[in-house]
Amino acid sequence: MTNGTFILTDTHSVASEFLAQLRDTKVQTDRSRFRRNLRRLGQILAYEISRRMPFEDTTVQTPLAKTAAVRLTESPVLVTVMRAGLPFYDGFLDYFDRSESGFIGAFREEESSDGEVSVALEYAALPDTAGRPVLLADPMLATGKSLLYAVEAINKQGKPSHLYIASAIAAPEGVNYLKDNIRQPFSLWVGAVDEKLNANAFIVPGLGDAGDLAFGPKN
Repeated sequence: MTNGTFILTDTHSVASEFLAQLRDTKVQTDRSRFRRNLRRLGQILAYEISRRMPFEDTTVQTPLAKTAAVRLTESPVLVTVMRAGLPFYDGFLDYFDRSESGFIGAFREEESSDGEVSVALEYAALPDTAGRPVLLADPMLATGKSLLYAVEAINKQGKPSHLYIASAIAAPEGVNYLKDNIRQPFSLWVGAVDEKLNANAFIVPGLGDAGDLAFGPKN
């Protein structure tokens, strides 16, 4: 982890294969496989994040004897940005299966006359997050504005003890935007950091619209 950012593909692993399939236009036509690969990346990032979480000593009873064990001190609250985040979120829920969950609906509005991209927050259903670890999952970190809106919505329910933000693909502009604007303890966990945002604020090379690829085009 460098400067609070963990990049999964800095080390070669099967995660690189899943990410390559997500990007490949020949593979993207299979929506089920696309969703499955997002879920797999969520699972792998959940494992990596868990290595930085606090654990406590305990004992468990096996069929033959008691033995020492360790367990998570506290399961994180899982929050995702719909709709693109749903398959990605499922991967985290596979590993943090005792977690409470929250959901945020945010969407990109038309560009303004000055070329700025604005984001509308349409829906939020969140549990109490005060003093609790929160894992916020959104597969695409482009400008960072939708994730910042999500953080602000979470803070209204109570400021987390630590905020883990996870994305499959990030743009450097979005990474820097979050670091410049989030004023609380957080760490960033991504599959890969790509080259840049283009003039339309899409990640290059990226993979396209994750929500459309997972669930079909929207009107």
